[in-house]
Amino acid sequence: RATPLHGEGRRFESYSAHMEEVYCRAQGRVQLVMFRDFTLRKARSLGLVGYVHNQGDGSVEVLAQGTLENLKKFVAHIQKGPFLARVDRVDTEWRKPSELYRSFEIVF
Repeated sequence: RATPLHGEGRRFESYSAHMEEVYCRAQGRVQLVMFRDFTLRKARSLGLVGYVHNQGDGSVEVLAQGTLENLKKFVAHIQKGPFLARVDRVDTEWRKPSELYRSFEIVF
């Protein structure tokens, strides 16, 4: 997984006060179609942190943290998917971060 920020004390509290988190699970033809790279590039361009990870059931798990405005743009982007993908559904859960990540990474 991407490296979480641990043990930051007050620093974590000040960042998390302005940080939102979205957890998504994309389903459809979302593996072997460059979906993770597509997701990574958009997340980084929006200044988001978190991870994207293929699941054994053929879905893709995405956790992203950032401003609400940028997270909304990000979710709309992954609902479309890359050219070769067919995104049937993206289950989305909005929440407050329990830990912060330093970067956005593909988890293998």
